[in-house]
Amino acid sequence: MSPSAGGLVVFLLSVQVIQSQDGWRVNYDQTDVCAAKGSEVFITCDYTHPPGIDPSDIKDTFWFTKEKDGEPVDLRTDSEYSGRVTYGCDGYSDSCYLIIRDVKESDSAEYKFTFMTNKPGEKYTGSPGVTLCVTGFQVQVRRSDSTWLELTCHSSCVLSDRAEYVWYKNEEIIKRGSSLLVSSGSTDRHSCYLGGSSGQRSPAVYGPQRPSVSVSPSAEMLEGDSVTLTCSADANPAANYTWYKEHEDSPRASGQNFTITDFTAEHSGNYYCEAQNEMGRSISTLRLITSSGKSHSFFCSFTHYIINPAKEVTHRVTRRPLSET
Repeated sequence: MSPSAGGLVVFLLSVQVIQSQDGWRVNYDQTDVCAAKGSEVFITCDYTHPPGIDPSDIKDTFWFTKEKDGEPVDLRTDSEYSGRVTYGCDGYSDSCYLIIRDVKESDSAEYKFTFMTNKPGEKYTGSPGVTLCVTGFQVQVRRSDSTWLELTCHSSCVLSDRAEYVWYKNEEIIKRGSSLLVSSGSTDRHSCYLGGSSGQRSPAVYGPQRPSVSVSPSAEMLEGDSVTLTCSADANPAANYTWYKEHEDSPRASGQNFTITDFTAEHSGNYYCEAQNEMGRSISTLRLITSSGKSHSFFCSFTHYIINPAKEVTHRVTRRPLSET
């Protein structure tokens, strides 16, 4: 029996492994299997028993990865493989196969074949078995120069040189190959997957999207209170944040939160939150304003918008008049 053509992306190290003892033998057709997440895996073997045993004496054959109380656990009874495992044998040649559909990274394990006769305790397992490594894909980012970034589709195990990667820009296929050049600062989402696979795509990488800013507390406060500014932006890899104040070259703070203690009129002005990752950066502007008045205390009123580099968010701090003494 052969596996279905659709979604079969498996790469084999074609070295036979023969496990035998006193006429008992299991011959695996490969030692290692590297498969794309979501694809279909096909593993084969053949077995031999001593001449005195008739083929009709073979009671059962199955594959396993785990043992319970010293006994192998048939994959067909393992809930983790429910509905995804098929196997069988050709009784004429003693050739057997294992098919695992929609493989997951948790399926990475050593798979062994065992067969037993109708005599109590008479069985044989081919060990070591076949090691399966199921890989997802990650996009690695490397700066090529000041203008271009090189994206590489990376897997956790070594795939064949014949592997063909497919690149997406947002939801559109744009290129085939293991790497892709994109312009620095792009906010487009780039992802990859293995051609011919029904597996999932890698997580998309993209520069910081429109940052948003919040201020706490947002209710009435007194002069001398602390004010915390928070900046966040959707990005992958995750963005790093840096805060600047206008007309100052050195950053005021790093991280998503920037706290101004003992707030006074001298703290008014424009503050800039820069969100940056390997793909690019985005800058938002926050304006803290004080207005003149007769009071010695003040309160804050806030208006919040989604920010992009061309727009600003204004948070006005207004002095509140008090009765004169």
